[in-house]
Amino acid sequence: MTAATLVGLMSIPGLAVLYGGVMQKRWSINSMMLTFATFSIVLIVWVLYAYKMGFGAPAHFLSHSSTGFFGNFIGAPGPVLSHKELQHQASIPLIGTMGFPKSSLVYFQFVFAAITPILALGSVLGRVNFKAWVPFVALWITFVYTVDAFLLWGGGFFSHHGAVDFSGGYVIHLSAGVAGFVAAAVIGPRLQRDREIDAPNNVAMVAVGAGLLWLGWNGFNGGDPYASNMSAGAAVLNTNLCTAVAFMIWVGWDYLTGRKPGLISGVNGMIVGLVAITPAAGYVNGWGAIALGVIASTIVYFALNYMSRLRPFRNVDDTLGVIYTHGVAGLAGGLLTGIFADPQMALFYKTSKHGLVAQGGVAGVIHGNWTLLKWQFFAALFVIVWTAVITFILLKIVGLFIPLRMSTENMEIGDVAEHGHEVYPSDVPSLGYTGGVPGLAAPGTAAPSTA
Repeated sequence: MTAATLVGLMSIPGLAVLYGGVMQKRWSINSMMLTFATFSIVLIVWVLYAYKMGFGAPAHFLSHSSTGFFGNFIGAPGPVLSHKELQHQASIPLIGTMGFPKSSLVYFQFVFAAITPILALGSVLGRVNFKAWVPFVALWITFVYTVDAFLLWGGGFFSHHGAVDFSGGYVIHLSAGVAGFVAAAVIGPRLQRDREIDAPNNVAMVAVGAGLLWLGWNGFNGGDPYASNMSAGAAVLNTNLCTAVAFMIWVGWDYLTGRKPGLISGVNGMIVGLVAITPAAGYVNGWGAIALGVIASTIVYFALNYMSRLRPFRNVDDTLGVIYTHGVAGLAGGLLTGIFADPQMALFYKTSKHGLVAQGGVAGVIHGNWTLLKWQFFAALFVIVWTAVITFILLKIVGLFIPLRMSTENMEIGDVAEHGHEVYPSDVPSLGYTGGVPGLAAPGTAAPSTA
């Protein structure tokens, strides 16, 4: 529950504050409202049926066998709201029964599910229709997230073939990057003036949001061994080490390419480190964490600053560059896990008559095993293709009933048109007093008499 709360804080208020600060003033309220709405919608869908699709019993829609195609692809949907469901012990696929209630596991997995479309949202800020985003999120969690989660975490096809994803480099970040990019392409770009003058309205808010992300990631990666043990401690240390290295490498590249290292740029480097270590946190040692920070930060830096000039990337207005800082970083982290995974590191430990026995350790290329890298590649390929295709279809379906794009008039005005207020009200008459606030004189005039 502690780890889940830390992860929840990454979304609310972490990403809400970061988005609210990094966007132009007139999009601050809209960005934060979309974040809160996404968090809420995912929780409702999650407890009604989606949790079991990702972590429940394998589905067998076409036969009574759970070993067929669908049994390896998705779990059977169902609610987790009864007293029996909420008070049962947690049972984690490929691990077994745990010493905490199922309700804790449901909530822990919910905060991971919730942050995924919130990350994808960063690609379409400044023009997505609020009314269309709500049903799209519900559908996306149902048909994209649960499938990716089941395949890698819920005992599905890729997990049985040895692919690993410690905390969501593929399930969360790669799928968010791909979904955001597809959504940005389908919905279309922001107004020209928003693209030309893309300045944050409050850099301090960005710093606060980024700090909540960094420290919240201790729960993100530290909670996945499902126990307060050596693996959790190693995952937290690796997470912070990789992030610190990635941040400094990013700053170094800014200097080497003739740029000045600004906070917004540095935050991108920080996020890349957090994302890259996510699939590897409990599988690599400290040297591996450093290597991931150096390599992933370098790859994403050049992708964001140079690959973005090539087609199709230059033709898609990805507002916050989610395809790079999450998509490319998640892909790099997952593949690098296949190279640097240390078999002496473990996902969790079990007690036996011989003491603690490590379970879940995997070996990468540097330890002589190429099989892990092979399945890391195939898993990534599936996540990319499935997420892209289904996201496109879902957007088109929602677009048949609700315009995906905000009206041009509302895009010109921003928050006031969409939500009825702005983030920094400064117009005195707007406070509701005829002629201004009583006792407050306009510059150069005398204050009104109250006699």
